[in-house]
Amino acid sequence: MNSWGNRFRVTLWGESHGAQVGVTIDGVPAGIALAESDFETDLARRRAGAAGTTPRKENDAPHIVSGIYRGYTTGAPLTVEFLNENTRSGDYASLGTHPRPSHADWVAMKKYRGYNDPRGGGHFSGRITLALVTAGVVAKKILGGNVTFATDIIEIGGCTDKGRFSEIIESARMDQDSVGGVVECRAEGIRAGLGEPFFDSAESLMAHLLFSVPAVKGVEFGCGFAAARMRGSEHNDPIVDAEGHTSTNHAGGIVGGITNGNAIVVRAAVKPTASISREQQTFDCANGKVGPLVIKGRHDVCIALRAAVVVEAAAAIALADLSLRA
Repeated sequence: MNSWGNRFRVTLWGESHGAQVGVTIDGVPAGIALAESDFETDLARRRAGAAGTTPRKENDAPHIVSGIYRGYTTGAPLTVEFLNENTRSGDYASLGTHPRPSHADWVAMKKYRGYNDPRGGGHFSGRITLALVTAGVVAKKILGGNVTFATDIIEIGGCTDKGRFSEIIESARMDQDSVGGVVECRAEGIRAGLGEPFFDSAESLMAHLLFSVPAVKGVEFGCGFAAARMRGSEHNDPIVDAEGHTSTNHAGGIVGGITNGNAIVVRAAVKPTASISREQQTFDCANGKVGPLVIKGRHDVCIALRAAVVVEAAAAIALADLSLRA
């Protein structure tokens, strides 16, 4: 399904090379000041243009078509649309029969019996994250100014030295290949008590949204998998005051599925872009055998470069939904 949320309900729609992509958000409280210009900062963080990102450049100009009157949300569903203006659909003509490895082409063809839109990945494209980032802007307004987010790329191609990121990306580009990365998001100012265990714990909701983002293959909170290699005496976070602040934050701000008032720390592993320029040997449905595939089109060498704001948006949406339930 393409809708998510309990009180803050997000519906994404559109395809990479269709006329539009967009988002409808139900449950936005009335009286929040909102203008199209409010989206620009986060949309710019997602936009292509930097070395290692796709040459496809879209204006990504938001058009609010419902839910706003005289500069404030009305309480009715909020809808924001974006035009797709820079498409080259011919680059994807062969993918209906010769699907890309590790992309959704083949599974989408099977699930939708060949009726899916394969151009640019259709509804499975990272282009749809534009709508998620838009919803994240609204979510952060609901959370309020006391909540701040700091999101960064902490690893690319297995390297944590930021000074080498450009070199690693350029090396992959020259090899007609791609690299992945890890994004870390920190949310400060989230009050204690958010989370609805068992199944709607704070971690469950954030992980649900993060794993819905194309290319995200792993999610961890706090120490994450490193916790499995620690002793309890190392991993425990001693409480140091009546507000619940802790001397360490190995739990990543969530205990028992409920926020504890400390910084929420979540990391997402972003796989290498599946669409690479290097020739690959993969199954061709048209002739029933493995054959060479050279992928055309415009693709990111490192999609993690544009994923930081998407990870942040997913975390903000989950926290906004929980805050409206509290």
